Amino acid sequence: MKIIRRILFVILLVVIAIAAFLYWGTYEEGVMAGKIIRISQKGVIFKTYEAKLGLESFGALKGTSPIAETFDFSVERGNKELIRQLEEVALTGERVNVHFKKRYIKVPWRGNTRYFATGIDRNTSSKPAIE
Repeated sequence: MKIIRRILFVILLVVIAIAAFLYWGTYEEGVMAGKIIRISQKGVIFKTYEAKLGLESFGALKGTSPIAETFDFSVERGNKELIRQLEEVALTGERVNVHFKKRYIKVPWRGNTRYFATGIDRNTSSKPAIE
């Protein structure tokens, strides 16, 4: 009986370790550039902040129209300063760099996506970065 309890205890510890890794682990980190199209608070039971970044992909041919592409991401509830900055740049329409992390799993109380914004760089200069 003692051996069965120890085996169950070890299995329980392994399950908890795997769940913690999937919940807090980061699969990818990066930066996306574009304009914030929207940021809103969504949800019935769990209120989460969801945003959409408009990207512009340019075609290979000169004079062609850019292809509209979007990047959906979430913002964790406790990050009030980032939410305020995202709301501000959504209203001004300025181009920004959004730093993000991709988690292994998505859970309803955290957000609707596996991508979470961790920071924002506002482009304050009027000159393009590459000339």
